Amino acid sequence: MPQFRLSEAAELLGVSDDTVRRWVRGGQLTAGTDAAGRKVVDGAELAAFAREQAARPGDPSDVGRSARNRFVGLVTEVVVDKVMAQVELQCGPFRVVSLMSAEAVRELALEPGSLAVAVVKATTVVVETPGGQS
Repeated sequence: MPQFRLSEAAELLGVSDDTVRRWVRGGQLTAGTDAAGRKVVDGAELAAFAREQAARPGDPSDVGRSARNRFVGLVTEVVVDKVMAQVELQCGPFRVVSLMSAEAVRELALEPGSLAVAVVKATTVVVETPGGQS
Protein backbone atom coordinates (compact mmCIF):
# COMPACT_ATOMS: atom_id res chain seq x y z
CA MET A 1 0.00 0.00 0.00
CA PRO A 2 1.67 3.28 -1.05
CA GLN A 3 2.31 5.93 1.55
CA PHE A 4 3.47 9.51 1.06
CA ARG A 5 5.41 11.75 3.43
CA LEU A 6 3.60 15.00 4.21
CA SER A 7 6.01 16.97 1.99
CA GLU A 8 5.32 14.58 -0.91
CA ALA A 9 1.57 14.86 -0.33
CA ALA A 10 1.88 18.65 -0.37
CA GLU A 11 3.75 18.57 -3.66
CA LEU A 12 1.18 16.24 -5.24
CA LEU A 13 -1.69 18.46 -4.07
CA GLY A 14 0.04 21.70 -5.07
CA VAL A 15 -0.03 23.17 -1.56
CA SER A 16 2.53 23.90 1.17
CA ASP A 17 3.70 21.40 3.78
CA ASP A 18 2.04 23.61 6.41
CA THR A 19 -1.32 23.27 4.66
CA VAL A 20 -1.09 19.47 4.76
CA ARG A 21 -0.12 19.62 8.44
CA ARG A 22 -3.20 21.82 9.10
CA TRP A 23 -5.40 19.30 7.28
CA VAL A 24 -3.95 16.50 9.44
CA ARG A 25 -4.46 18.51 12.66
CA GLY A 26 -7.99 19.41 11.54
CA GLY A 27 -8.86 15.77 10.82
CA GLN A 28 -9.36 16.19 7.07
CA LEU A 29 -6.42 13.82 6.44
CA THR A 30 -5.18 10.94 8.59
CA ALA A 31 -1.45 10.63 9.09
CA GLY A 32 0.36 7.57 10.37
CA THR A 33 4.04 6.95 11.00
CA ASP A 34 6.38 5.00 8.74
CA ALA A 35 9.22 2.71 9.85
CA ALA A 36 11.60 5.71 10.01
CA GLY A 37 9.22 7.60 12.31
CA ARG A 38 8.10 10.12 9.66
CA LYS A 39 4.48 11.17 9.32
CA VAL A 40 2.88 9.64 6.21
CA VAL A 41 -0.51 9.62 4.52
CA ASP A 42 -2.01 6.51 2.95
CA GLY A 43 -2.01 6.75 -0.86
CA ALA A 44 -5.65 5.69 -1.27
CA GLU A 45 -6.80 8.26 1.30
CA LEU A 46 -4.69 10.94 -0.37
CA ALA A 47 -6.20 10.10 -3.78
CA ALA A 48 -9.75 10.34 -2.41
CA PHE A 49 -8.90 13.63 -0.68
CA ALA A 50 -7.37 15.04 -3.88
CA ARG A 51 -10.53 14.17 -5.80
CA GLU A 52 -12.74 15.87 -3.19
CA GLN A 53 -10.54 18.98 -3.15
CA ALA A 54 -10.39 19.34 -6.93
CA ALA A 55 -12.36 22.44 -7.80
CA ARG A 56 -13.06 22.89 -11.46
CA PRO A 57 -14.03 26.28 -12.79
CA GLY A 58 -17.51 26.33 -14.28
CA ASP A 59 -17.69 25.46 -17.97
CA PRO A 60 -18.90 28.60 -19.76
CA SER A 61 -19.96 26.75 -22.92
CA ASP A 62 -23.07 25.15 -21.34
CA VAL A 63 -23.02 22.44 -24.00
CA GLY A 64 -23.43 18.72 -23.38
CA ARG A 65 -20.74 16.49 -24.92
CA SER A 66 -19.62 12.91 -24.69
CA ALA A 67 -16.03 13.99 -23.98
CA ARG A 68 -15.35 13.91 -20.24
CA ASN A 69 -11.94 15.53 -20.34
CA ARG A 70 -12.76 19.23 -20.30
CA PHE A 71 -10.27 21.80 -19.05
CA VAL A 72 -11.38 25.39 -18.47
CA GLY A 73 -8.53 27.86 -18.69
CA LEU A 74 -7.03 31.01 -20.08
CA VAL A 75 -5.38 31.33 -23.46
CA THR A 76 -1.74 32.24 -22.79
CA GLU A 77 -0.28 32.22 -26.31
CA VAL A 78 -1.48 32.08 -29.91
CA VAL A 79 0.92 31.53 -32.81
CA VAL A 80 -0.79 31.86 -36.20
CA ASP A 81 0.57 31.43 -39.70
CA LYS A 82 -1.33 31.50 -42.98
CA VAL A 83 -3.12 28.17 -42.53
CA MET A 84 -2.48 26.73 -39.06
CA ALA A 85 -2.24 27.96 -35.47
CA GLN A 86 -0.89 26.78 -32.13
CA VAL A 87 -2.97 27.80 -29.11
CA GLU A 88 -1.69 27.38 -25.56
CA LEU A 89 -4.00 27.38 -22.54
CA GLN A 90 -3.22 27.34 -18.83
CA CYS A 91 -5.88 25.20 -17.18
CA GLY A 92 -5.13 25.28 -13.47
CA PRO A 93 -1.70 23.71 -13.11
CA PHE A 94 -1.91 22.14 -16.56
CA ARG A 95 -0.60 23.56 -19.84
CA VAL A 96 -2.68 22.39 -22.80
CA VAL A 97 -1.55 23.00 -26.39
CA SER A 98 -3.86 22.68 -29.38
CA LEU A 99 -3.09 22.78 -33.09
CA MET A 100 -5.97 24.11 -35.17
CA SER A 101 -6.68 26.05 -38.30
CA ALA A 102 -5.96 29.77 -38.40
CA GLU A 103 -9.58 30.18 -39.49
CA ALA A 104 -10.79 28.55 -36.23
CA VAL A 105 -8.62 30.93 -34.18
CA ARG A 106 -10.20 33.91 -35.95
CA GLU A 107 -13.76 32.54 -35.62
CA LEU A 108 -13.29 31.87 -31.90
CA ALA A 109 -11.48 35.19 -31.39
CA LEU A 110 -8.75 33.43 -29.44
CA GLU A 111 -6.08 35.69 -27.99
CA PRO A 112 -4.03 35.77 -24.79
CA GLY A 113 -6.38 36.34 -21.86
CA SER A 114 -9.41 34.72 -23.55
CA LEU A 115 -11.42 32.23 -21.53
CA ALA A 116 -11.57 28.88 -23.33
CA VAL A 117 -12.35 25.21 -22.75
CA ALA A 118 -10.01 22.50 -24.01
CA VAL A 119 -12.04 19.39 -24.82
CA VAL A 120 -9.91 16.26 -25.14
CA LYS A 121 -11.33 13.14 -26.75
CA ALA A 122 -8.51 10.64 -27.00
CA THR A 123 -8.53 7.01 -28.01
CA THR A 124 -5.19 6.43 -26.31
CA VAL A 125 -4.10 7.54 -22.85
CA VAL A 126 -0.67 6.46 -21.65
CA VAL A 127 -0.27 5.90 -17.90
CA GLU A 128 3.22 5.71 -16.44
CA THR A 129 4.50 4.93 -12.97
CA PRO A 130 7.66 6.32 -11.34
CA GLY A 131 10.74 4.14 -11.80
CA GLY A 132 9.02 1.81 -14.25
CA GLN A 133 7.06 0.03 -11.53
CA SER A 134 4.38 -2.28 -12.83
